[in-house]
Amino acid sequence: MKATPTTLTLAVPSKGRLQENAAAFFGRAGLALTQGRGARDYRGALEGVPGCEIAYLSAGEIAANLAAGEAHLGVTGEDLVREKFADADSRLELLAPLGFGHADVVVAAPRAWIDVATMADLEDVAARLLARTGRPLRVATKYVNLTRRFFALRGVTDYRIVESLGATEGAPAAGTAEIVVDITTTGATLAANGLKVLDDGVILRSQANLVASLRANWDGPAREAARAILARVAAEETARLTREVRVAIAHDRRAAVAAEAAAEFGASAPFGLDGVTLDLRCAKDKAARLADRLVALGAERAVVAALDYAFEAENPLYDRLVNRLG
Repeated sequence: MKATPTTLTLAVPSKGRLQENAAAFFGRAGLALTQGRGARDYRGALEGVPGCEIAYLSAGEIAANLAAGEAHLGVTGEDLVREKFADADSRLELLAPLGFGHADVVVAAPRAWIDVATMADLEDVAARLLARTGRPLRVATKYVNLTRRFFALRGVTDYRIVESLGATEGAPAAGTAEIVVDITTTGATLAANGLKVLDDGVILRSQANLVASLRANWDGPAREAARAILARVAAEETARLTREVRVAIAHDRRAAVAAEAAAEFGASAPFGLDGVTLDLRCAKDKAARLADRLVALGAERAVVAALDYAFEAENPLYDRLVNRLG
């Protein structure tokens, strides 16, 4: 699947909710994913971006292909990246969280352990268990590497990992482990199995990320395709998170009003102060309060509008990629 020097390979999930969410994410940026011969074709294209091939893979395969340099960009979960590669930051750059695929990797103990609420408590339990039985605390998990790194940071040493091949949360009830490290979205499944998340037991708050490989062949054509993709992604993200507030106000009041809007609401005037109207841009959650304040400051009217895209000369996502590539 290794990319040719003239083709950027973008790896996206091949099925399920992750594929739907990835398609929706790129679609919002005006980038439609296609599959050559329908849903069973594992190759496709990105409409409007020549020189880009889509590879439809599992989330785990995406992480592995990115780390090996066999794909340039990909959509995969941070939990998979961090679990598979201890040196992930030297192989990969997580460019942008995508707002879907949320799940936490957590340490969970039986609810019946009323005196165990923290990792320090867990270390005490592990030490007592070893002294009493000669057996270390058993931890059931699919996240072996994340568990080892986290437990080492927290000073928990008297334990043994039991690799889970099935429903991890059922291990304590089955008697194969005392605690679990598992991934959860709401905690409901853990609770249904009589487990509780430790107060300081969140190892990673994961979600789907747009990830770049630092080991792929980033020649000129691949970089140009990446620039086009990341410009659209950044423009959509900026538009989604901001609102435009347009006001009719006297020219001699604009500088003062814009300065107050900047100080109080973090608003900017991207098109200057000399247009027919004063156009300000601010965070989405501040727009209504800004409009109300502008009217109080003397504006005849204020209109709040959503944006489809907001392209800028600077592209922070592409700049981050180029800086990592060197």
